[in-house]
Amino acid sequence: MQNDDLAADLLRGIPRIARFLGMSDRQAYYLAEKKLIPAYKRGKIWEMKKSTARRQTEVLEAGQRAANCP
Repeated sequence: MQNDDLAADLLRGIPRIARFLGMSDRQAYYLAEKKLIPAYKRGKIWEMKKSTARRQTEVLEAGQRAANCP
């Protein structure tokens, strides 16, 4: 991944992460602290890759579909 690609893929700060996930800042911070979303802290700033969040969502959706199939 080139630097430009990484910059476009990276969300820096809870407000941007929350907006991407469609939730409040408080919800995103709680989920990040509990490690329920693929966010990590670099220094004092929370970061998350969009591609990782999308992959995690696909895995969760696939598991849900498999659980709902007889």
